[in-house]
Amino acid sequence: MDAELIERIERAIREDGRYPPEAFEFLHAGLEAAVAMKYGRQGRERGHVTGQELCQALRVLALRRWGPLAREVLRRWNIRRTRDFGEMVYLMIELGVMGRQKSDDITDFDDVYDFDEAFGHYEIRLDTPGE
Repeated sequence: MDAELIERIERAIREDGRYPPEAFEFLHAGLEAAVAMKYGRQGRERGHVTGQELCQALRVLALRRWGPLAREVLRRWNIRRTRDFGEMVYLMIELGVMGRQKSDDITDFDDVYDFDEAFGHYEIRLDTPGE
């Protein structure tokens, strides 16, 4: 991406004000993960992923990155439900950074999973030798 486009995106994110720039960086990483999960890491072709597939990839990525703190990190970014991921995606679509198919709809992101269930029951198991 060229510097002018990056500045335009950052300005639009700041003006929108709902989610910080870090949340959009996370969204981008989640999109990459969703594409890799669906199409494999080897392929150079980028394919379409659904809102549900993106939400699932973001869940896995959040748990990998932050473990039991995932829900808190997302909450601090004002992301409290899967619809928030959709709001971010549709802002990027409006900016021309992401594409969509005719069948795509913001409601594809509604209630994909409950955040309390997806992030609230993370368990760390410490296996102590000899127990």
